[in-house]
Amino acid sequence: MIELIALAAFAGLLVYAACSDVASLTIPNWLSVAMAALFGPLALLTHAPLLEIGVHYAFGLAILTVGFFLFQANVLGGGDAKLLAAAAVWTGLGAFPVFILGTAVAGGALALAILTARNWSPLLAGLPPFVTRLLTPKSGLPYGVAIMVGGLLALPTLPFAANALTLP
Repeated sequence: MIELIALAAFAGLLVYAACSDVASLTIPNWLSVAMAALFGPLALLTHAPLLEIGVHYAFGLAILTVGFFLFQANVLGGGDAKLLAAAAVWTGLGAFPVFILGTAVAGGALALAILTARNWSPLLAGLPPFVTRLLTPKSGLPYGVAIMVGGLLALPTLPFAANALTLP
């Protein structure tokens, strides 16, 4: 039961981050902190070894370091880099390839769709503000959506999934 709660918490925070990113092109810091902080207690409740939990946090820190450099190079936003790192705490080394590949493919599709829409869709009066912001040239892309897709695709490969997704 704890495993299902853990998977739901991870998925729910990813969905919230994606919605926030679409609405305002920001991902709140508290969300990434909460995601990373929840992993430890939930992993302990599922009897994960302390060493394994530490490895997950160290991996998240490594991804945060890479994200920092991508942010400095203006490749990723700061919120995106922090969300990637928080999600990497959950994936660890084992589920990270599925997560990052899903994120990259979804990010490419998202960028293509938004850039195409910006070139072909006129800004019409009466559109919701978030749509106008997304269609405005040179505004950012809500990469939190791609991170959410990668995270949801990686759900079956997360450490918690082995016990949570088996039938009784």
